[in-house]
Amino acid sequence: MIKRVDHIGIAVNNIEEALKFWEKSLGLLFAGVEAVETQKVKTAFLPVGEVMVELLEPTDKDSPVASFLEKRGPGIHHIAFYTDDIESELKKLSDEGITLIDKSPRRGAHGKLIAFIHPKSTGGILVELCQKSEE
Repeated sequence: MIKRVDHIGIAVNNIEEALKFWEKSLGLLFAGVEAVETQKVKTAFLPVGEVMVELLEPTDKDSPVASFLEKRGPGIHHIAFYTDDIESELKKLSDEGITLIDKSPRRGAHGKLIAFIHPKSTGGILVELCQKSEE
């Protein structure tokens, strides 16, 4: 069962430049930067209540975020929903014929388990599921 919105991912060309708006203009508190090598991305998180704004900067020209920026420019990349049982959610979605990018979870920022649902099954929105890791 989906519990809540976890974060909204926003693709940016440069995190430091983007922070000028998010941190300085809006007054959001910057919670730090983390590199996610497997995704070829650098992330910065800014909490807003229980939801995070996640800024995504590509670290390689072949990363999915670099491809997104090339095609669409900076902007909302994905919305992530938190679940306590990502495996069950993925199975349920697969059984319903939903196209998954990830058939099983992988590690994301903060060590969370993550999996993406293909936009062609969601009306054009990249949807991420995430779960806190037990490790």
